[in-house]
Amino acid sequence: MSNFLLIDHIQVQDANAVAGFTWGFPAITHFLGFVHLLQRKINQNSGFQDIQLGGCMVVAHSHSTSTYRTGSAIAFTQSRNPPYLDSHAKDSPPPIIEEGKMSMTVSLLIKVEGQLASYGKDFEDWVYKQSSMQRLAGGSILHIAGVAGFAITSENDKNLKQLQRKLLPGFALINRNDLLSSHFKDLLADNPNADIFDAWIDFIALKRSARPEHDLIDRHLNKLAKSKNDHHDDVSSNNGHLALLELWQQHLNKSYKPDKVPQELKAYFEQLSNESTDKTLKSLINQWQQYYLPDERSKAQWEYEPKPSKGYLVPIMCGYKAISEILPNEDVAGTRDNETDVCFVEAVHSIGEWRSVHRFKDLTAIEDALWQYNYAPNWYLCSQKHDFDLPDDDFEDDFFIEPYDPNKT
Repeated sequence: MSNFLLIDHIQVQDANAVAGFTWGFPAITHFLGFVHLLQRKINQNSGFQDIQLGGCMVVAHSHSTSTYRTGSAIAFTQSRNPPYLDSHAKDSPPPIIEEGKMSMTVSLLIKVEGQLASYGKDFEDWVYKQSSMQRLAGGSILHIAGVAGFAITSENDKNLKQLQRKLLPGFALINRNDLLSSHFKDLLADNPNADIFDAWIDFIALKRSARPEHDLIDRHLNKLAKSKNDHHDDVSSNNGHLALLELWQQHLNKSYKPDKVPQELKAYFEQLSNESTDKTLKSLINQWQQYYLPDERSKAQWEYEPKPSKGYLVPIMCGYKAISEILPNEDVAGTRDNETDVCFVEAVHSIGEWRSVHRFKDLTAIEDALWQYNYAPNWYLCSQKHDFDLPDDDFEDDFFIEPYDPNKT
């Protein structure tokens, strides 16, 4: 049995919509930070100190970014900060600052270790009050539909179905770094100089490519498969007409590359060209030659290239990577406080998938969707299931950022 705490339908205004290279939804670190602050408050409350908050599932119900369109581009709404007041000098109004803000409604499902049922409504009311006073992703919480505890034992548990009904309609954010790794390996097989950034961009960018006209080829293969009706062909060796049609359809579902045309199709049309004396097939054979070996005069159709994988896939920021050693606070100017040591970092990105809550059929699926902190030397990540190993980087001395010295000119 697993205990969960649901903070249901949190309405947030002016949340941070920018996360590293991405925009449109806050970084996952914001949500784990929200849970971490709750845990710190629990530790300070003598009545609930045996409660430990674990991983957190993020479910989005609605969102709206503060943007406007200028032609084909999208820009964030601008504002004056601080707002203009009569007390400000007329000749020096506050500056206009472009900020990435959004409004959203999300739910947080938090795993709980401890005697959650023993506290009952007292703990739920306490969490509701504390959550309402916190910020989420830098935004102000306007309303929380409620806080409720759930004890789930199996996929047939009534509490699981009740939880699903509360979260619908909603989409949980799932880490799909496995798709990114798999696609990167495929790129390396074709191009040893490919970079992981190229693989990441393939999930994000809208790419269009030209595919030579193929309507005659399409009709011929479909007619051939229907007329022969050869269900007994050797499909495994791709010798049957149905197998040729299936190969052709699989080819059309991929980005067009002349060198990726299946060999079986090449052999078929080469044989057709050599043996056929039917003049009605001349246009078909000419189109195949233009398709297989296009030139600058070949007629083509522009089409969107499919993404490397199916699903509601989005770019996400999931943590930070150190790019310097840990520096003493007094060696760095402009720090947030005068005590904490400083380390320069860069954002770490991955691929996420928005998955509808109705697809979570059992307790394992829910626990696999819980985001957790994942630490390693020089890495600070938010991950699910801890299903990948992080390298232990050894920085070279010349890679360190030289601390700023205000006395130097």
